[in-house]
Amino acid sequence: MPHAVSPSPDAEAPTNVGDSYMSDAPAAPLESEEAASETDDLPTPQNATPGASKNLEDMFDDDSDDDEFSSSAATRPDASSQPEPRSAPSKPRYAEPDTLRQFYSRIFPFRPLFQWLNHSPTPQPDFQNREFAFVLPGGAYIRYQSFASADLFRKQCIQMTPERFEIGPQYSINPRDRKTLRKASAFRPVMKELVFDIDMTDYDPIRTCCSGAAICSKCWQFITMAIQVVDAALREDFGFQHILWVYSGRRGAHAWISDKRAREMDDTKRKALANYLVLVSGNEQGKKTGIKRPLHPHIDRSLKILNPYFQTDVLADQDPWHSSEHAEKLLALLPDKTLATALQKKWDSSPNRSSNQKWSDIDTVAEAGNLSATFTAKQLVEAKQDIRLEYTYPRLDAEVSKKLNHLLKSPFVVHPGTGRVCVPIDTRSLEAFDPFSVPTVTQLLQEIDEWDKAHVGMSEEDRSKVQDWQRTSLKPYVEYFRGYVASLLKAESAGKRGREEEGGGETMEF
Repeated sequence: MPHAVSPSPDAEAPTNVGDSYMSDAPAAPLESEEAASETDDLPTPQNATPGASKNLEDMFDDDSDDDEFSSSAATRPDASSQPEPRSAPSKPRYAEPDTLRQFYSRIFPFRPLFQWLNHSPTPQPDFQNREFAFVLPGGAYIRYQSFASADLFRKQCIQMTPERFEIGPQYSINPRDRKTLRKASAFRPVMKELVFDIDMTDYDPIRTCCSGAAICSKCWQFITMAIQVVDAALREDFGFQHILWVYSGRRGAHAWISDKRAREMDDTKRKALANYLVLVSGNEQGKKTGIKRPLHPHIDRSLKILNPYFQTDVLADQDPWHSSEHAEKLLALLPDKTLATALQKKWDSSPNRSSNQKWSDIDTVAEAGNLSATFTAKQLVEAKQDIRLEYTYPRLDAEVSKKLNHLLKSPFVVHPGTGRVCVPIDTRSLEAFDPFSVPTVTQLLQEIDEWDKAHVGMSEEDRSKVQDWQRTSLKPYVEYFRGYVASLLKAESAGKRGREEEGGGETMEF
């Protein structure tokens, strides 16, 4: 059986981080003269409430020309520069501003998200100097947003109803104030979670069931394999404990590592760690992996995790070498020409052999003496290990992990293409996670209505004790996230006490 992944949340941590757990900073004014002067040419948002457009525009500071900062957002043309189509296709219900407004006002877990990014119940620079980027209806991409509290962040999302928002790093100063600095170099990223991105499209060279944005239960197993391998390495090789895996909403998963040591890594360390985990990239199918022997302990552990998947999910379900064209790829991965020629002859005479049979044929043909004089049985074992890794080892988008200033889509936002919520993946039951059972935003709003009808006889006092998200199928995902956040805050508090004790318990007053 595949190795179980260690649970992320502290088992003893409370799983219900209540809204009263933190206090917000006093509300800050929403206007900014500098931002207003920069955004006068922005189109009025479709969902702006009457009389609110000036304040909302004043909040935004859109510097799309700062392309040295990478983002996971797709490049989209400026909506204001595009001609209006004669008959624009209608958006799905989940992309409509009214739907998103209900989602942000009734369901989205803003306070746990705040606590996760803030690392404390009360507002700190960790959150207040954090960059957020909004993707607005119509395609506008607005960067360098920051918020003094969870309540102000929630208020802005309800007013602007972004189709999604992305999370960037904490900066040396508030991102909104960056243009007040005399030296641009004084504005720099200082902290952000270490992140990893696994996208199913990188598996197109080896999956046979789907391609592109499409996924099914068969190829989702590649994401399951990748999570197990990466999670094990992060925990066992680097000692990280606070790892949150999040479903991307369509065809992949993201890892967010919140340990203080991970958050404070510079680009050099992030690049080194990413390179440690990268073995096969999405565009390298057919190339020998060139793995050194003896196997590194991480690779050896990964093989043990992946071997069961190779037999069932690759050979049986994907059947990657069934056609003669695909069988040539397998032969190209075998370093012995004599063996490859003998296998080709056998498969030409039996063209309908399955990938499972062809995999077994390698040993059978080799044992019959069809090996070059210089090719040993040990080399054949190693070649087959390389092939198993080629078809099972995680294919990471390493560039996402290497830069401190990279932005990544937030957990719990709605995927713009599917309507599904980007929910956390409980690694304690990883095999049971089904991306097709993840609720859509319209489904969640319908579930609230159905709950209300089913509890029509309940008193108003009792009904008020059940929050809207608790009335939906999003409840287990939010509870898991709250438990994860509680364990993180517990560790942060313990670490802070330890640092204060090492310093003699004295604090400097200003």
